[in-house]
Amino acid sequence: MKLSLQSIFKLPENRTTVSREIMAGVTTFAAMAYALTVNPSILADAGMDKAALVTITALSAAVATLLMALLSNYPLAMAPGMGINAMFTYTICRDMNTGWSDALGMVLINGIVFFILTITKVRARIVESLPYSLKIAITCGIGLFIAFLGLQKGGIIVTDRDTLVAAGNFASPHVALCLGGIILTMALIARRVPGAIILGIITTTIAGAFIPDAGGHAITHLDLSSARWLPASPEPHFFKLTFGFLAGWDAFIKAVPVMLVLLIISMFDSIGTLIGVAKRAGLLDRDGNLPRIQRAFVADSIAATISALFGTSTVVSYVESASGVEAGGRTGLTAATTAVLLVLALFLTPVILCIPNAAIAPALIIVGVFMMQSVVEIKMDDFITAAPAVLTIMAIPLTFSIANGIGIGILATTLLTLLAGKGRSLTVAGCVIALIFFLKFFHIVPFN
Repeated sequence: MKLSLQSIFKLPENRTTVSREIMAGVTTFAAMAYALTVNPSILADAGMDKAALVTITALSAAVATLLMALLSNYPLAMAPGMGINAMFTYTICRDMNTGWSDALGMVLINGIVFFILTITKVRARIVESLPYSLKIAITCGIGLFIAFLGLQKGGIIVTDRDTLVAAGNFASPHVALCLGGIILTMALIARRVPGAIILGIITTTIAGAFIPDAGGHAITHLDLSSARWLPASPEPHFFKLTFGFLAGWDAFIKAVPVMLVLLIISMFDSIGTLIGVAKRAGLLDRDGNLPRIQRAFVADSIAATISALFGTSTVVSYVESASGVEAGGRTGLTAATTAVLLVLALFLTPVILCIPNAAIAPALIIVGVFMMQSVVEIKMDDFITAAPAVLTIMAIPLTFSIANGIGIGILATTLLTLLAGKGRSLTVAGCVIALIFFLKFFHIVPFN
C-alpha cells in the first residue's frame, strides 16, 4: 500500500486537505515562535548558555511536536512551557540555590512519573472525572487567557500599580499597528478568506516595516548584515543532567515538593490545553471525551522526559495550537508542519524573530474570541453547574495559570456538590484531585 500524507494523517476522514493543514501549521508556528527567544532568555538567568538554548528549544519542541503528530494525529504543538521555565530558573535554581544540571535531573524524574501515570491510565481517569461543563469552562478560560496575552503583547493593556491593568496608549505606533491588524484579520475572517489569521500576521508584519516606532526605527526590523544564520551547538546542556539532590536524605526531602509542583503544573496545563484545543476543533465526543486521548498523553509524557535530556525545562502542549485549529487544522499534519518549521527556524531565526508582537497579538486575541464561543454550552440556569464553570473561566487568565484555574474549578465543583447534598454524583478521582489542590492552595503541605 502506497503511503501518502492523506493516508498517514487520515485527511479525508477528518474532512481536511494537505494545503489547509500546512497553512494551519504555519499559523501555529507563527503564534508560538516567541518561545524560541523567550525560553532561552529565561533559562539563561539560571546560568545556562543562551545561544545553545535557542537550538535546544527548537529541537526539543520539534521532536515533541512530531511525536504528538505521529502518535495521536492531533493538531497540537509542543514547546518548553512558559510558566514552568520561570519556576525552573527563579524558584529551583535561584531561590533553592540548585544548579541547573540538578534542576534538569528533577525534570527527568518528573517526566518519568508523568509517563507512569499515563501508561497506568491515571491521567485518562482524571479527564473522565471532570464534568462536561468544566471541560467547556476550561476551553473558555484558555480563550480568555490567550486573548489576554494578545492584548498584553499588543500594548492594548498595560500594567498599572493601582488597578493592576489599564488601557495602553492607542496612539503609539506599536498599538496602532496592532489595532489595524485586529481589524484586518477580523474583516478577512468575516469574509471567509482562507488562511485569514496567517494572512493577517504576514500583512501586519510587512506594514510594520514602513511604520517607525517611538525611537524612529521600523517596528518590523531585519538587519541582514548582522544576522546569524547558523544554529549554535546544543552541546553545553545536551545530556548534562545530574542527580545531586538524591545524594542525601535532606536534599531529597527538599526536592520532593518541588518535583510534585512540576508534575501538577505540567499535567493540568497539558490536560487543559488538550481539552480546550480539541473542543474548538470539534474532536470531543458527545460526553466531552477525546478519542485517542491515551496516545496524546503518551506523546506529551515522553516529551516531558525528552526535555531534560535535551537540556531544557519541561516541554508541554501549547495553547497557541488553537490558532492553527482556527486556521483549519484538524490532524497531526498541522503539528508535523509546525515541527518542520521549528527546525527550519534554526536557519531562519532572524526572519522569524523580526515578526513583531503587534502582528502576533491580533491572532491571539481573535483565537480567544473563537474559544469563548463555547460558553453558550454551559447551563447557566443551574447554579451548581454555572458557579464552578464561571470561576474556572475567570481563574485561568487572572491567576495566569491553566493548572490553577482547573484546580479552583474542581474544588468549587466538589464543595458545592457536597453542600448541595449531591455527594453521590462525585467520583473518587475528582475528590482526590480536589484534595490535592486544597493542600496546594492552602499550603497545608509544602507544595510551593
